[in-house]
Amino acid sequence: MVIDYASVFQALPGAVALLTPELVFADANLAWLRQAGRSRDQVVGRYLFDAFPGSPRDPAASEVRHLEASLREVLANRKIDMDLQRYDVESAQRPGHWEERYWSVVNAPVFAPDGQIALVIHRVEEVTELLRATSRPDGSLQLEAELFSRMRQLHEINERLRRAHAREREVALALQRAMLPVPPSIGHHRFAVRYRPAVGSLNVCGDWYDLVQLQDGDKIAVAVGDVVGHGLEAAGIMGQLRSALSATSLVATGPAQALEVLGRYAHCVTGAESTTAVTSFIDFSRHLITYSSAGHPPPVLLRADGTVELLDQATDPPLDAVFESSPRPEATTAFTDGDTLLLYTDGLIERRHQDIDTGLSQLTDALIRHKELTTPEALADAVMNDLIPAEGVTDDTALVVVSL
Repeated sequence: MVIDYASVFQALPGAVALLTPELVFADANLAWLRQAGRSRDQVVGRYLFDAFPGSPRDPAASEVRHLEASLREVLANRKIDMDLQRYDVESAQRPGHWEERYWSVVNAPVFAPDGQIALVIHRVEEVTELLRATSRPDGSLQLEAELFSRMRQLHEINERLRRAHAREREVALALQRAMLPVPPSIGHHRFAVRYRPAVGSLNVCGDWYDLVQLQDGDKIAVAVGDVVGHGLEAAGIMGQLRSALSATSLVATGPAQALEVLGRYAHCVTGAESTTAVTSFIDFSRHLITYSSAGHPPPVLLRADGTVELLDQATDPPLDAVFESSPRPEATTAFTDGDTLLLYTDGLIERRHQDIDTGLSQLTDALIRHKELTTPEALADAVMNDLIPAEGVTDDTALVVVSL
């Protein structure tokens, strides 16, 4: 039997619309159109919030922001999001008249064969009618009315939590920006740094980057790291570890010793356990890179001839992840003029439902594709544009590009 899925979609008793990743209506079933009071021609092909703008009675348009945040979270997290939301709707029979409405909303991703999100299922069920049950003389549907009251309270709690999270996120990002300024010039060497915060979550402010001019000859240390926590706490820990690694790099014999000392320091910092970091000492006079990694994704060396090398020969557990500290490994590789070194955090390559090897392959492919770019700034922008989707990702991302 051949199933006519288009007919099944239209016959579904639940109200379901299909949105593109740009939040444009691709289709809507009959139940959804009846509930919304719109025809198919009034919605299909239109941007969601053009077809259903926010109520002008809400100057902050919070209902639009909250529904959009739910949809953006689905696009970023690649998983289902459910919520109870207030979203007032303009009456189709009385233009200019806005009716208070409450909806139970479920947003879910639909994946294409290549693993990208092709559509978002937007299922809604109006629950406003439950409120009217309290006024019935016979007291019927009282249980449903009480349930709605509870749901409305939950909605108000969610609103307060969203506002609190938004405030903490703003403060944490401000602190992050203060502690991660663009480094000053380091001699004649060219480099670029990028930081992209996570979207739709508090999972921000744990990543850092740093470049330090070493005291012995024409050498610099380049490092990135990632604290496990998030928000203000992660920003504070990040600042401590970044400063400690900068200072240690100035006196360490090499990157392995710098990470070994940093691990001992992390043992004394609450919340620093399992932090990952990688640092590279670049000796421009000898054309050598010496590197060591504490559980971090490997640096990448883009050769002048367009080939790519993963620097993965000196990897050890994250900071303070083992009971007994021990000397960390380090490895050395040669480079030639025109090569480029990239260090980054896992937000650049790790995605839900995707193996990390796939992310590394996408990174190397992007570097090969953009090998003709001649400046670190241009290459950094190209890599970020290729690997970070327009809707953002759920982990923050740091990237350092150094011309060799």
